Amino acid sequence: MAHDRLVEVLAGEVEDLRAAGTAKGEEKVITDVVPPQGGMGRRYRLEGSDGGFLKMNSNSYLGLSHHPAVIEAEERATARFGAGPGAVRFISGTYRAHQDLETRLADFHTRAASVVYSSAYAAVLSTLVSLTTAATAVLSDELNHNCIINGLRMTRPASRDVYPHLDLETLDSKLSGLAGQVERVLVVTDGVFSMRGDFADLSALDEVAMRHDQEFSENVVVVVDDSHGVGAFGPGGRGTEALTAGAADVLIGTLGKAFGVNGGYVAGSRLLANYLRERGPMYVYSNPITPGEASAADTAVGIVDSQEGEELLGHLAEMTERFEAGLTRMGFETIPGPHPVVPLMIRDTDRTAAIVAHLFNHGVLATGLNFPVVPKGDEEIRFQVNADHTEADIDHVLETLRVFAG
Repeated sequence: MAHDRLVEVLAGEVEDLRAAGTAKGEEKVITDVVPPQGGMGRRYRLEGSDGGFLKMNSNSYLGLSHHPAVIEAEERATARFGAGPGAVRFISGTYRAHQDLETRLADFHTRAASVVYSSAYAAVLSTLVSLTTAATAVLSDELNHNCIINGLRMTRPASRDVYPHLDLETLDSKLSGLAGQVERVLVVTDGVFSMRGDFADLSALDEVAMRHDQEFSENVVVVVDDSHGVGAFGPGGRGTEALTAGAADVLIGTLGKAFGVNGGYVAGSRLLANYLRERGPMYVYSNPITPGEASAADTAVGIVDSQEGEELLGHLAEMTERFEAGLTRMGFETIPGPHPVVPLMIRDTDRTAAIVAHLFNHGVLATGLNFPVVPKGDEEIRFQVNADHTEADIDHVLETLRVFAG
């Protein structure tokens, strides 16, 4: 069938993105990985480019995607069970590796149960759709990740509202206004906000939620997506909950960032897990991660929950502090904090692109974030420190940026 007029419209929209400087552009293709050597960390070869590149835009915060034990676990399980699950889980796609991983994650988070999904994005969408009724109100932090925004668009609550970033006074006021209007309230927040590296004070948020809990017949339920927090910071790598002494009613995490593999999960009560298995559309109708990925993730969580994990977390914290301190010394604007997301606030689209290009020309991969990914005026370069970065790596990036200092 003809679709020539549609193609013209789509081409125009893509060109508008390019003209505005907000198009993603061609993807860089990694063709090889060079092991650490000479005091420098791992380098990545790109199609069409000479030399190797330092990744300062990877979510693999602990470098576990290259850990020999993680790779071996995936290869061993793949050889035993095959490359794919073959079905959605309730039909015939659940393997022992999936169940072992869910037990490991539940124990890691001191929860009764967990449920693994194909991705954290799928986990968020499925959870929000499953827990939202026509008598539910949803309150969401204004800087929540796109998966939460889209998940809420898929729901049909009695009301949905946004509160200013980390503004618990406004959240408290909005909860007061909902009393007597709905049966259930979902308060939804990122643990770590992926564009900025700042995080929610879950202890304080819990206090606000509990203050209003008795006003609603089905509770005020705190849902936290801590995909960037779990495994990356906090005591024992337990993320925002551990760092702020708070606790989510529904905790969502990823296996594709600090744990270095693929997939997402929800941790909570056993009844919650059973309910999500029955009602969650992305669980019921979508294949899970492969048995090999599940086994690799199980191994990765075990590494984080060990002395080796403590050492990796310690080194990651040191490299993060070194990078933040270097940026501050040179007069750059950043948002300091313990999380390895370190934003360099540029606040200008063209300048952001120029610095990213300069870094690339000096062997550094970094990601510029412009509107609409971030609000206008918040344009930035999001650096992500990893535990497999060395002091020499960090110093190289700082020296490369020096030409823009001041």
